[in-house]
Amino acid sequence: MDLDGFMSDVTRRNPGEPEFHQAVREFVEKVLPVVTADERYVRARILERMVEPDRVIMFRVVWEDDDGAIQVNRGYRVQFNNAIGPYKGGLRFDPSVNLSILKFLGFEQTFKNSLTTLPMGGGKGGADFDPKGRSDDEVMRFCQSFMTGLARYIGKDVDIPAGDIGVGSREVGYLFGQYKRIQNEWSGALTGKGPAYGGSPLRTEATGYGCVYFAREILARADEVLEGKTCTISGSGNVAQYTAEKLIEMGARVVTLSDRHGFVHDPGGMTLEKVRWVEELKTVRHGGLEEYAREWGAAFHARETPWSVPCDLAFPCATQNELDVDDARTLIANGCRLVSEGANMPVTYEASKVFEAARVSHAPGKAANAGGVAISGLEMAQNAMRMSWTREEVDERLRAIMRQIHERCVEHGYGSDGWVDYVRGANVAGFLKVADAMLAFGVV
Repeated sequence: MDLDGFMSDVTRRNPGEPEFHQAVREFVEKVLPVVTADERYVRARILERMVEPDRVIMFRVVWEDDDGAIQVNRGYRVQFNNAIGPYKGGLRFDPSVNLSILKFLGFEQTFKNSLTTLPMGGGKGGADFDPKGRSDDEVMRFCQSFMTGLARYIGKDVDIPAGDIGVGSREVGYLFGQYKRIQNEWSGALTGKGPAYGGSPLRTEATGYGCVYFAREILARADEVLEGKTCTISGSGNVAQYTAEKLIEMGARVVTLSDRHGFVHDPGGMTLEKVRWVEELKTVRHGGLEEYAREWGAAFHARETPWSVPCDLAFPCATQNELDVDDARTLIANGCRLVSEGANMPVTYEASKVFEAARVSHAPGKAANAGGVAISGLEMAQNAMRMSWTREEVDERLRAIMRQIHERCVEHGYGSDGWVDYVRGANVAGFLKVADAMLAFGVV
C-alpha cells in the first residue's frame, strides 16, 4: 500500500471534495507506516473502512421568512464512525457548508474524539443557512424545520450534535426545544445547551481555553511559559475570543484578531476589556474589526491575514486552509516557534510541511482544539447523572484532558532527534484506539 495509490482511490470515489481529500491525505500519510507494520490492519483493510462514513444523511429544510416568503435550504448529518461511542460532533450553519467540508470535519472529529479518551465517535452536520442578519423568529423557524428533518437520526446513545460556526446558544436552544417536542422526552441528545436546561459550565470557553492549555504543555517540555510571549490570533468569533482571554490571563501579549474584512494589529497588546468589547461587537452589534481600530487606536489591515506580524506563537482560529505556504515561511522568518490550531485544519497541507521541515511545533486541530468536544462529553456525563459540576471542577477536568492528549501526542510523535511531530503523534494516537475497536467488532 502506498500513499499516492490510496489517495487516487479516495479521490475517484469522492470526486469534487477537496477538503475531504486533504484531511484524508494528512492523516494517512502519518499513520501509513503503523498500518503497514501490522498485518491485522492490512488484512482487515482498516484504512479503507475508516475513510468511508457509516452514513450520510441529506434532507430538505423548508421554512418561512418574516416576509412570508418560502425559503429552501439543504441539511446534512455525516455519521462517520461510532466504533468507540455514539456519533459526536457539531452542527455548522453557514453558506459555505457542503458535503466535502462536513465529511472532512466528521473524519477529523473521529480521531479528535478518540484523543480525548472519552467514549465518543465522530460525526458532523449542518446546513447552507446563514443566521447572520436573520431575526430571532427566522432563526427559530429554520432550526425547528432543520430539527424536524434530523430528529429521527439522533439521540443520546446514537448521535449527539452540538454547536459549531453559526450555531450558538440561541440556535442550540431552538434545536433542543424542537427535539424535545418531537420525541416527548428530555435527554442529553444535544450538547452546548444553556446552563438553565442541562448545559455544562465552561462549554462556551472550552475550545479556546483548551487550545491555550495545549500550547502551555508544549512550552513546558522546553521549560518555558506563556508569560511574556507575543501571540497572533486569527478569527474573532467564539474560539478566537476565548483563546485571547486565556492567553491574556496567563500573561501573554495578544496583538491580533481578524475577520472576513481584514485584521487588527494592537502592538501594545490587548486587554480583557478589549476582548470583551470584541465579544459584544461580534455577538450583539455584528460589526467589523475596523471599529476596534477606531475605538482603541489600533491599525486595521483590510483584506489581509495576521501572519505577517512578528510573534512567538500563532493561533489560527478562523477557518480551514487560512494559513498557506507563504504565511508559514513569513511566520518562521519572524521568529514563530509554535502554531496551535484553534480552528479545524486551518493550515494547508503544504504549509504544514514547511513547519515540519523547520521543526516548528505544530499542534493540529484534532489535538489542540479538542477541548470543546471534551467538555461536550462531560456535559453528556452530567446529563446522564442528572447533576452539574462547578466551573472550577470542569476547568480542572479540561486541563487534565488536554494534558493527557499532549502526552499521547508526545508518545507517538517523539523522534530520534528529540523533536516531537505533533501532527504524527495526534494522528497515530487517534487512529490506534479507533482501529483496535473496529478490529474487535469483526467485519462490520
